[in-house]
Amino acid sequence: MAETDRRPTDEVRQPEPPLPEESGLTLEEYLAMQQAIGHPTRFRILRTLVVNDELSAAELKSAVGVEPHNFHYHLDELVDVGLVDKRQRRTADSQGFYTYYRPTAMGDGILEHGVAELMRREREFNDTYS
Repeated sequence: MAETDRRPTDEVRQPEPPLPEESGLTLEEYLAMQQAIGHPTRFRILRTLVVNDELSAAELKSAVGVEPHNFHYHLDELVDVGLVDKRQRRTADSQGFYTYYRPTAMGDGILEHGVAELMRREREFNDTYS
């Protein structure tokens, strides 16, 4: 673009605010969710929870195949940003106390309307132009 073709600064359009004023979450909280889901291990953990609804930590670790020393770090990140709920059994059974994890509505939504939607569009594009 040539110097004379540039638009004057007063013509630059500003985007709408990203969230409504009455939003339940801040922009920083939404961005933290996006950042959390951007890690391959956390993405796999959340996807596994979404298709299984609820799993114990042991079941989830086994299903995802993550190194034990990394697993709880990544799982805690998902819990901290609100994509996964953590529930502890109140009474012990013969195997002791267990902690169960399940996706929150935001966790399910970020996969369905975020990453999964982008992947779906890519598949459609490839099908159309292949």
